[in-house]
Parts: sequence; C-alpha cells; structure tokens
Amino acid sequence: LAIWVCRLPNYILWRLIIMVFSSIFFIFCFLPPFLLLYYLVPEKFRNILLFIGSLIFYAWGDPIYVVLMLFSSFFNYYMGKELGKITDEDPSRKRNLIFAVVINLLILGFFKYWGFFLDTISGITGLKLTYPQLALPIGLSFYTFKNLSYILDIYMGKTEPCKGFFPYAVYSTMFPHMTAGPIVRYTDISESISRRSINTTRLGAGAELFIKGLSKKVLLADNLSALYTTLQASGTTSFVGTWLAIGAYTLELYFDFSGYSDMAIGLGQMLGFNFNKNFDYPYISTSVSEFWRRWHISLGSWFRDYIYIPLGGNRVSTGRHIRNILVVWALTGLWHGASWNFVFWGVYYGLLLLAEKFLLGRFLEKAPVWLRNLYTMFAVIIGWVFFSQTTPAAIGKMLGAMFGLGASCFADRASLYALKSGLILMIISVISCRPGLYQYFKRLARRNTYLAAVINAILFFLCIAYMIYSSYTPFMYQQF
Repeated sequence: LAIWVCRLPNYILWRLIIMVFSSIFFIFCFLPPFLLLYYLVPEKFRNILLFIGSLIFYAWGDPIYVVLMLFSSFFNYYMGKELGKITDEDPSRKRNLIFAVVINLLILGFFKYWGFFLDTISGITGLKLTYPQLALPIGLSFYTFKNLSYILDIYMGKTEPCKGFFPYAVYSTMFPHMTAGPIVRYTDISESISRRSINTTRLGAGAELFIKGLSKKVLLADNLSALYTTLQASGTTSFVGTWLAIGAYTLELYFDFSGYSDMAIGLGQMLGFNFNKNFDYPYISTSVSEFWRRWHISLGSWFRDYIYIPLGGNRVSTGRHIRNILVVWALTGLWHGASWNFVFWGVYYGLLLLAEKFLLGRFLEKAPVWLRNLYTMFAVIIGWVFFSQTTPAAIGKMLGAMFGLGASCFADRASLYALKSGLILMIISVISCRPGLYQYFKRLARRNTYLAAVINAILFFLCIAYMIYSSYTPFMYQQF
C-alpha cells in the first residue's frame, strides 16, 4: 500500500493534504465514510475495516515507515506467542524476554537516539562523527511502548498471548491511539478486540468527547501557540514578556496533548473501545506527585509498572529508593526527546519528588490548598522551561529573565502588546484547565440535552471555521 501511494502521479498533492485529527481532511473526508462503513458492515468484518483504515491513516503521513510499524507488530506478536509456550521454570523464557525488549529498544534507539548519541560523543571527544539524517517515524515511541507492555504483561502473567496475528495487529496499529497516545495496553482492550458493541449512544458520547478535544486543540492550544511564537520571535527578555511566554506555553502544552487524548478516547468510544483517561485536570494539583498522577497518566503508569516496581519501588533501602526514582525520571525525560534538556527535565522532577517525600511532607500536609497549588504550578512552570528550551544557554536566559536577573526591563512594547491582545485568551484558558466549566456543562447536558447539542454544534462550527482560515499547527507530542 505504501509503495502504491508513493507512486501516485499526484504525490505532491497527496503530501500536502494533512490528515491528523484536527484537520479538515480527516474530519470530512476520512472519518465520515469510515464510520459509515464501520457501522454498516457485519461485526466480523469490523476488525478488517479498522486495520485497513489504520494503515491508510498512517501511510498518509508516513508511507515508508508502515513497513516498520507492521514489522514491530509481527515481531512482538511472535515473541509473545513464544513466551506463552515456555514455562516459568525454563531459563530460556527470560532470554526470550530480554531478546524481545532489546530488539524493540534497538529500533527505538536507532531512529530516535542514534544521532543524539553520536553528537554527544563528538562533543566529548572532538571527533566529527557524521550520520544520515533520518526522519523519526510517526508515533514510534508510543507504539514501541505499547508493544513492550504486551510482551512484559505476558511474561509477568497478566495476560495470555493473543490467539492470532490479525487481532494483535488491530490492537497495535489502531489509528485513534497510534501516533500520539494514550499508551493503551492490550490487557485493557483485549476483550473488545474480539467482541464489542456499537450504538448511537456510544457514537454520540464519543463525538462529544472528540469535539471537546478538538476545541481544546484548535480554539485554545493553537492560539496559545501563536501567542508564544510571537513572543519568542520578538526576542523579548522583559520580566512580563518572559512570564507571559512560559505561561502561554504551559497552557498550550496541556490543551494540545489533553485535546489529542480526548479526541483519541472519543474516537475509541465511537468504535466500541473504552480507553483509560490520560489527563485529569493536572493544573489543580496540590503537589508535584499529584500532578504526575494526573498528567499523561498512561506514560506515568507504564514507567511505574515496568521500570519502577521491577527495580524494587519503595520496598528497598532509602539509597536504592532514591536511585529508583532518579532512574525512572531520567528515562522519562529521555523518552520525550533525544536532547539533554529532556534529561535535565526528568531529573528535575525526580529531585522534586524526592524533596516532597523526604523534606516537604509537613508543609504539604498543613499548608492551605491555594498555597500548595501555587507551589505546584510554580514548580511545573519552571519544569516547562527545561522542556521548551533546548540549550543550557536558552534555559539560563529564560530563567534569568523570569527572576529578574537577566531581564532587559520590567515590560517592553512587545510584551505589553502581547499581554493586551492575549489577556482574554489566557483568562479563558486558565478557567478551562480547571474542572468547573466542564462539570457545569455535564450538569447542563443532563438537564437539557438539546441545549448541550447546540453548544457542541457551535464549538464544532467555530473549530471548522478556525481550521479553514488559519495555518496548520501540528500536535506537539507527535515529535516525541
């Protein structure tokens, strides 16, 4: 399919048509005919249709790497089948697990970290090591971790191997959560793959959640992105401009990724699957540890279950417990990108969590809620500086301006203009990242379904209008 697509005469036009969840092409050209066929065909053909639709969706943006994704699916299905045949007492079982994990990590490492590794060696030794620049396969980190969870769950006895390659391929290539999460585990949807129900109620609930996510992405995240980009392009180092920029980035990142997750979960509901929640209003947290129980839940639980607990978790000596936390958070940072700023970001959170555990416990118990939330948001915003700035110089420059050490002035013309033009957007975004507004909408929907439908229709219309008249802004987490 990928080869056939690449040879089309109108290849250039094909590549210019963007198909992500927040695109006109996906919403009006791909999703409606796919859902119509999906609901019309007999149940036994739905997996076939879902598999074909997923391949088309992936090939549209990354036709060459469809082969890599299918190889990953087949390899992990085969290794899972082999692990299921071997008894726990057989020493070859552990060797098979290590082999499967190593192959998965080698694929991930070659495409994502090989250049970073060679650049680091060049920086240390002074050697000029060259390498071909390869595009990062879309969603590689997500489907690699998804496949690894399947292998590890079989080894730990949490699930049985899938009985056929095709059902497993449906799970591993499913387009709603293929390219940017959430990291859905096989144990969560194994029964739904073989048998699931679809109806208009699930379709409506999924569509509502999709519109919620689309609104987060298009109406809030994309406009916050424009505000942040404008401030960065202006080169402002004023106190007001720097705080406004990192504040816009903080809100943009949440609405962008939680919006994608809402759309993915909504699409899953339309197709008869129940994906677990991936965000739970993290910016209302009263501690950093609570923040990470609410932010990117599927990734946090993955590292907890497959790295932290196998290392011993907190049931070890204090020294090993500290080591476990730092290892997990260094790896969490590295997962996000092949750059040292992500490693620093991960270690920063590891140190914060250690501080909360061993030093700040009494403060977090006795301080008022508003003060604990203020502390948490301050820590998170500082963390996003490490996340957004790729070099130590850029990190130091932004932190210096935020604390007045390197600020050119309190406020310059660019920052005042951005504040004036973006103030209402920032206020709406702060209100929207708290649960009150959506909880009010849900109560309204229970009392008056027609009014709720009208509100959803208005939001959908506004999103479409904005997508038509604005430039395309990619999902931030697709680069990870």
